[in-house]
Amino acid sequence: MAASFFLLVSSIFGWVYTICWSLSFYPQPILNFRRRSTTGTTVDFPAINVVGFLAYFISNTAFLYSPQIRNQYAERHHGLTPTVQINDLAFAAHALLTCLITISQFVPGLWGFDRKGRTGPGARLSTGIKGIIVGSFLGVGIVAIIVAARHDPDPKTGWAVIDMIYAVSYVKLIITLVKYMPQVLTNYHNKSTHGWSIYQILLDFVGGILSIWQLGIDSYLQGDWSGVTGNPVKLALGNISVFFDIIFIIQHYCVYRGNRGTAFSEDEERPLLNGEANGEASGERSNGNS
Repeated sequence: MAASFFLLVSSIFGWVYTICWSLSFYPQPILNFRRRSTTGTTVDFPAINVVGFLAYFISNTAFLYSPQIRNQYAERHHGLTPTVQINDLAFAAHALLTCLITISQFVPGLWGFDRKGRTGPGARLSTGIKGIIVGSFLGVGIVAIIVAARHDPDPKTGWAVIDMIYAVSYVKLIITLVKYMPQVLTNYHNKSTHGWSIYQILLDFVGGILSIWQLGIDSYLQGDWSGVTGNPVKLALGNISVFFDIIFIIQHYCVYRGNRGTAFSEDEERPLLNGEANGEASGERSNGNS
């Protein structure tokens, strides 16, 4: 009875986190579209996300549907099956699609956004992000060569195809570790979160918490915590996302709270502060009386 209850809770948590994380990809492109601008946000984030979620989609597909990978996983984890769920695959596929849409907003002329958004800070891929993307492909390629050259008939102790899938999944892990930093630094340099949607962060935060809980429940139901260590990407994805979400929440609601509505680009209408508005009004009255 208890097992059925926890199984239901795991399923609910899984699909709720999938919905929250999936919805979190919409506020930013919608905000960009409404502002007709990508100023205040960086191309690094959606670009590296494309690579990360492509890797996540490939690894989840392998763990869910490849008999060879599932058998090798069982041999290494006491006969258990991977804790990857169908909602994990659905999330990865949706995330990849929405990230492609978001990065397309940085393509000159495609959406008709303002020119500053295509030439300002964050409009071009940073050298560091380029290096991570290239390094990710090289890393997977090296592991694939090693697996092909030293393939061992016993996947429990030697190199096996599952190691190549783990290498692909680690690409997502590495990218999750670094992908938020360019935007954190952009907010810091701008002293504002203007142009960066907080709603995506709030949804991401809820999704991260529920993702961790689902992984824990699934491992509890299996009676073996190797379900957590056997799915390090999902564990790290939830924890790292929550960590950076807290940073963004602090930036938005605490550190730069008074600056959220004052940041502007050269192509946007500059908002008037109360003091400026009052000063202009006083000046007009003064000119009228002179």
